[in-house]
Amino acid sequence: MKNINLIKKLKKRGLIKNITNEKQLIKKIKNKNIKLYCGFDPTAESLHLGHLIPIICLKHFQKYGHTPIIIIGGATSLIGDPTLKKKERKKISKKQINQYTKKLKIQINKILKNEINNKNLNIINNYTWFKNKKIINFLIKVGKHFSINNMINKDFIKKRIKNIKHGISFTEFSYNLLQSYDFYKLNKKHNVILQIGGADQWGNMISGIELIKKINKKKTFALTVPLLTKSNGEKFGKSKKQNIWLDEKKTSPYKFYQFWMNINDKEIYNLLKIFTFMKISKIKLLIKKKNKNEKKNMGQLILAKKITTMIHGKQNTKTAENITKILFHKKIKNITEKDLKELKKGGIPYIKIKNNENINLTKILIKTKLSKSKTQARKIIISNAIMINNKKQKNTEHKINESEKLFNQYTIIKKGKKKHFMIIWQ
Repeated sequence: MKNINLIKKLKKRGLIKNITNEKQLIKKIKNKNIKLYCGFDPTAESLHLGHLIPIICLKHFQKYGHTPIIIIGGATSLIGDPTLKKKERKKISKKQINQYTKKLKIQINKILKNEINNKNLNIINNYTWFKNKKIINFLIKVGKHFSINNMINKDFIKKRIKNIKHGISFTEFSYNLLQSYDFYKLNKKHNVILQIGGADQWGNMISGIELIKKINKKKTFALTVPLLTKSNGEKFGKSKKQNIWLDEKKTSPYKFYQFWMNINDKEIYNLLKIFTFMKISKIKLLIKKKNKNEKKNMGQLILAKKITTMIHGKQNTKTAENITKILFHKKIKNITEKDLKELKKGGIPYIKIKNNENINLTKILIKTKLSKSKTQARKIIISNAIMINNKKQKNTEHKINESEKLFNQYTIIKKGKKKHFMIIWQ
């Protein structure tokens, strides 16, 4: 797949924010396959939606024969990246980092498995080269190439220095050196010439390029992906309460699928370009048909199916699709016991309540966390926003009766148009 202007393709898809020496990089990757890398610090037990964009970018390079390498920041996560942080993050123990590292490796491997040539993805922990590094040697070899003047002029460093309450520790200040050393080490040992990362990593990436130039005397490149925002400028990928995680235990495949199904029409075109590998011409045609009302939510359906399959596999996606059909398109009278078991298995939130428990609808809403208080729960019920098995219920004191227990065991509570909760009676 030589002579493809991959950079131009990625730009059209909205996957590039900044890039160094663009013309030279285009020339490099047109004529031969390169090695590139992206780093992830294991500061949580799962990656979230924001991490998915650089991974998608790596998949595009992989598709055209280039070799991605992943760095897991076992060492850098002990330090903590100060970029965009108002204060120093809580320190994570080595034990936790090791646990998180194992989980992240599984996630990344699953997404980036190479279906083209069956090569195993190279995932390296940067702790392997930092664990025995002597501070004196490191400062002599690496530290002398970093100007304090330049470092303190970085915007986020300036803000932290001005923050009298929190400031910035030398530990955090040194993060830039460690990330730069990662790039240097990969360039020297694996001939990696391109680093990919989020837009917030631009400064660290440039430092890595400069370090390689000074020590290895080689030309390297950096490419950042954009911070994904909605058309109104809000950060994309976070709900009001939590991240959209890639781990199915933290965000179920059904909830993940529903996140994409609920995307605003204004966002669909850009998200299909960024998160799928559909040809742009096909995406444009899809949007054109959508505007003619041929099928109202076709864009959301394609987006949800493709991304959920990429992250959670075909079977989990099929389950999420089935649950969606049951909850939104199937009449209660047509729901089978198998369907209800599928809901429970597939990730719809549920609670167990004893049959003899004397509990009214107001208390149920609090127990299911569909409401925070009795007052709020009553307002929601009175406003006609609650349905029991698809029938509206306005009585705040209503108690679930036997006829509302499907197969003597299940009750589906719906709040508004999209929030569902299941009660399993015992």
